[in-house]
Amino acid sequence: MEPKDYIVVKIEGEYATLRDVETKEDLFIALALLPAGTDVGTKLHYEMLEYEIVPEK
Repeated sequence: MEPKDYIVVKIEGEYATLRDVETKEDLFIALALLPAGTDVGTKLHYEMLEYEIVPEK
């Protein structure tokens, strides 16, 4: 899978909804697969089967 950037738009229980920055498509994913500290509004970069928090500029 190619690298993608997401923004966490919603967290419900143990799941998060991520929105693709380019296509605006939503992805429903378990919080356990995301880095510690992930919260609504967090920017994530996905590459090589890993999510990484993108630091604020």
